[in-house]
Amino acid sequence: MKKTFLVLTTFLFFSTLFVSCEDDFNVNAEWKDITVVVGLLSQNDTMHYIKINKAFLGPGNALEFAQIADSSNYPNNLEVVVEERNGNNLLRTLVFDTTTIFNKEPGLFYYPKQVLYRTYAALNQEYSYKLIVRNKSTGKEITAVTPLVKSFSIEKPQAFDRAAFDGENPKKTEWISAVNGRRYELVIRFHFTEMLAADTSQKTEKYIDMNVFSGIRSPDSDGGVPMEYVYYGSVFFHALNTKVTVDPLLIRRVGLVDFIFSVGADELSTYMDATASGTSIIRERPDYTNITNGIGIFSSRFITIRSLELSEKTLIQMDTDPLTKDLNFYK
Repeated sequence: MKKTFLVLTTFLFFSTLFVSCEDDFNVNAEWKDITVVVGLLSQNDTMHYIKINKAFLGPGNALEFAQIADSSNYPNNLEVVVEERNGNNLLRTLVFDTTTIFNKEPGLFYYPKQVLYRTYAALNQEYSYKLIVRNKSTGKEITAVTPLVKSFSIEKPQAFDRAAFDGENPKKTEWISAVNGRRYELVIRFHFTEMLAADTSQKTEKYIDMNVFSGIRSPDSDGGVPMEYVYYGSVFFHALNTKVTVDPLLIRRVGLVDFIFSVGADELSTYMDATASGTSIIRERPDYTNITNGIGIFSSRFITIRSLELSEKTLIQMDTDPLTKDLNFYK
């Protein structure tokens, strides 16, 4: 018996979501095609990507194989479509064509080029979407189905509020769970304009992100459940202190604050829970998949953003707080 490896190409959402695997087998055993699919649809987007690779077998170091594009790409022999359906009724068929990205950062897998499958379309949250991947060489079909996470209501902060991070009292955000949504994340994004104090025409638009929570789950995916999360405004001041450099030559004009809610569908939540313990790209097997005749994940997500101005009390505290007073922020 000789050890070889099965390696899967990974993709990202929220955090490191996807996982690879390892197995023992006889090197003289019959070769088996294993298709790896990663796709997340959203009605937020009009451009949609699906990553499709083949798992590969070979003796030796799997990490060396991962650097070879031909080891995991299909050589232009896949037909990839997504059917938009209302129950059993086929409404339209979205055809995905190959596209190549050229800016993948160095890592475990080959770079800087990566092949993806892409289509342009507006999606409807009332419909479901069925992925069909057909291998033209073998006739093998890989399928998966997902509903879309529907839009939902942010109850707090409200649209007319100001983003307040001042004081020591806890802050609270509230929302109503989304239909088909299960896993929630909140990122607060603070925008600002950085300028030379001696020449304010020299400016750069910047922002910093603060991860407030992730992995909060609703009790079900039926929607309509009031949810909340309590946090402290100090996260804002600590983030500024950590991510913005003190420079007396610069001044910074405050901009809007975005509350960015991201919601993953039930299948995606289950996949993330099942793979959360995996930190290595080499695993015995994938813990969960919703792909028929393959492995991976085909699911959906939804992002909604509430943009607010900073409160006056927060602006005053930015001028006096030891964490931020030397950062030269102004309104």
